[in-house]
Amino acid sequence: MSTATTDEAASGPLAFLDRRHTVAPHDYNRWLIPPAALAIHLCIGQVYATSVYKASMVDHFESSLTAVGIVFSIAIVMLGLAAAVLGTWVDRVGPRMAMFAAACAWALGFFVGAVGMATSQLWLVYLGYGVIGGIGLGIGYISPVSTLIKWFPDRPGLATGMAIMGFGGGAMVASPLSRQLMSAFDGEYDPSTPGSLANGTALTGLFVSLGVIYFLVMMIGVANVRVPAPGWKPEGYDPSVTKKSGLITDEHVSAANSIKTRQFWFVWVVLFCNVTAGIGILEQASPMIQDFFRDADGSSTVAAAAAGGFVGLLSLFNMAGRFVWSSTSDKIGRKPIYMVYLGVGIVLYVLLALAGSTSTAVFVLLAAIIISFYGGGFATVPAYLRDLFGTFQVGAIHGRLLTAWSAAGIAGPLIINGFLDAAGTPGQLTAADYRPALFTMVGVLVVGFVANLLITPVDSRFHEDKQTVDAAAARDKKAAEAADAAEGSGGSGSTVRVYASWGLMVALLAYGVSQTLLTAANLFG
Repeated sequence: MSTATTDEAASGPLAFLDRRHTVAPHDYNRWLIPPAALAIHLCIGQVYATSVYKASMVDHFESSLTAVGIVFSIAIVMLGLAAAVLGTWVDRVGPRMAMFAAACAWALGFFVGAVGMATSQLWLVYLGYGVIGGIGLGIGYISPVSTLIKWFPDRPGLATGMAIMGFGGGAMVASPLSRQLMSAFDGEYDPSTPGSLANGTALTGLFVSLGVIYFLVMMIGVANVRVPAPGWKPEGYDPSVTKKSGLITDEHVSAANSIKTRQFWFVWVVLFCNVTAGIGILEQASPMIQDFFRDADGSSTVAAAAAGGFVGLLSLFNMAGRFVWSSTSDKIGRKPIYMVYLGVGIVLYVLLALAGSTSTAVFVLLAAIIISFYGGGFATVPAYLRDLFGTFQVGAIHGRLLTAWSAAGIAGPLIINGFLDAAGTPGQLTAADYRPALFTMVGVLVVGFVANLLITPVDSRFHEDKQTVDAAAARDKKAAEAADAAEGSGGSGSTVRVYASWGLMVALLAYGVSQTLLTAANLFG
């Protein structure tokens, strides 16, 4: 699509969404961009909290766990497909249009799902939350990432970590919020009592409420997001004197050319292996900790409530790892940090298999660090792509890479569940039954470790023609000059606006963390 066609498509009342109206004046405050990204990721991270109302849906639809679980699977598959297919469109139209589209699709998915709940039509939940919501997931996941990297060339790992941290934290906010909303719509529903199920009215109210809440929060991100003017640099940042790794390029590679490079596919394998190993534990977390501490009579010394606390604790480490480890990568480099994720991960998996059952504290510590690496891998990979391929179409390249996530989302649970199904009956498994699966994950991490070692700078024949990159920059430069003239200092993002945006995001995260810690206290209580 040409630039003119894109401008025409965004004319009228939606003209403010167009990329030319999204280019920031030169004095725009870049610290408005991370909370804009968090506003999106905290909302779409809800997808990891679907287990909260899974049993209620099984009861309402009189269906099986497998049939209801397909809703989550469809959403994750659509996330990967939408990110891969629409990544180039996201880069072309800019983050504001993309984030608005994500908000609309995500909210519409809840509303269509609510109709399915109200009419007891499970296929409508598949269509709404799974397909439509999944498209919103994919667009929303990648839309802020390339923008953050452009605003923080001095700290790309920190920037992407702040945003993608929100995806891990989204479940911490959504889990207690969903329980409280269902209790409000169904007075007989008791979230603290196992087997207490909400009725269809509660599920319908839950989906409508989440659709409205998430749309409003995501629109905060839409209002605040901007792309920097061409040539903009943070104050005091001089890229010419900054020490660079040999992998960091000043050139640019298009999304189409990136998939022709071996570097893209090595990074694909790295992400696939890291996610496969982590998601295997996440998917089985609650029964896993109970099985590891099962007495000879078959009863577990870890109660169901405490196992729920373990799941919450993993969510906290998943979120923290996305920020801490990706920020660390700015200091030590992207390739070395993946050597940590994969190499240390190998050791931790071996220890978990051999010594994880010695004490609850040892098990929780090992699993928590593994999951922090899982989250860190997600947050670091956009900066890794920026190092290798430049910023020209890094969002589209990131979208294509997320197919590794979709593949790992299938492979990880299949590996774990395949070994466990062969070992015995759920509820009667022990730590020994998990060892073959855990050692298989060690092999998966070894493959990823080797792939990471093989990553080298991209050959110059894949670099984009300088005229193409300059033409895009010239278009944005004109838009930036127009923004400077039209907005002046009023468009720069006042201090009050920055604090208000950050305050809301911090409040949401604090709510999720506090609720998680209260639940996790059961694990050691």
